[in-house]
Amino acid sequence: MIDLYVTDHRREKISLKASLIWSGIWIITALLFNVFLYFYLENGHQKAIEFLTGYIIEKSLSVDNLFVFLMIFSVMNVKAEHQPHILKWGILGAIFFRIVFILAGVALINIFHPIIYIFGALLLYAAYKMAFGGDEKIDVENNWLIKIFVKYFKLKTDYDGRKFFVKENGKTYITTMFLTLLLIESSDIVFAVDSIPAIIAITHDTFIIISSNIFAILGLRALYFALAGLVDLFRYLKYGVALLLFYVGIKMLISDYYKIPTEISLVIIVTILTISILLSLIRKRKFSD
Repeated sequence: MIDLYVTDHRREKISLKASLIWSGIWIITALLFNVFLYFYLENGHQKAIEFLTGYIIEKSLSVDNLFVFLMIFSVMNVKAEHQPHILKWGILGAIFFRIVFILAGVALINIFHPIIYIFGALLLYAAYKMAFGGDEKIDVENNWLIKIFVKYFKLKTDYDGRKFFVKENGKTYITTMFLTLLLIESSDIVFAVDSIPAIIAITHDTFIIISSNIFAILGLRALYFALAGLVDLFRYLKYGVALLLFYVGIKMLISDYYKIPTEISLVIIVTILTISILLSLIRKRKFSD
C-alpha cells in the first residue's frame, strides 16, 4: 500500500520510470509471497502453482481493464496529476468488491456445482467479445450510474481540483472527479465478471483466489502509468488475453470429465501471453523501421 500513499501525495504526473519501478516492486512482492506459500503451506507446491497461475491470469486481464481506464480519463478530461488519487480509491473499492464476488462465486459452486458451465460459457463469450467486439466506447451521457447521481446530487462542473465532494454556500456538490471514480469502479465490476470465473477455473481455494486477486489489483495503479507510456507495445496483447479466456473457459467446461493439471495451465497461459507480447514487439519494430 506504500505506493498508494506516496504517489497520491505527489502533485506532479507520475513518470514512466517511477511507474515501472513500482510495477517491478509489486511483481517481486507477489513472487516472494508465492515462495512463502511454497515452503510454509501444507501442499505448498500445488498452492504456489495455483497462486502463480491465478496471479498471471488476473494481471493479464487487468491490462485490458487499464485500456478502459485510459479512455475514461480521456473522456472525462482528468489531468494526469489527479489520476493517481482516483485510481487509489478505485483500487481500494475494487479489492472490496472482488472479495465479495469471490466469496459469492465459490459459495455458488459449492451449493450448485453445474453453475461452472454458466461460468465457462461467460468466459467463452468474453473471449469472443474481446477478440472481435471492437474497441469499447465510453458513453458518459447515457451511463445509468452517472444519470442516477446527477439526478439526485448537485454537480459542480467548473471544479478543477481532485476532491470528490466540495461545499459552497452550505451546499454539498459532487465533482467530475467523483463521476470518473464511478466509471472506474463500475468498469472494474464488469471486468470482475470475467476474471473471477477465470481464476475459479484454476482453483476453488478461496484464500488462493483472494490473495492472487489482491496482489494483482494492488499493482494495478503502477501498471496503469507504465502502460500509458508503453501502450503501443501491446497491440496484440488483447488477442492473447482473449485466447487465455477461451482456454480457461474450455478448462472449466470440461472439468467434470477431465481436470487439466495446473502446471500445464501455467505453461499454456505463459506461452500465450509471451507469444502475443513478442508479436506486438515485432510489429512495433517492423513499422518503426
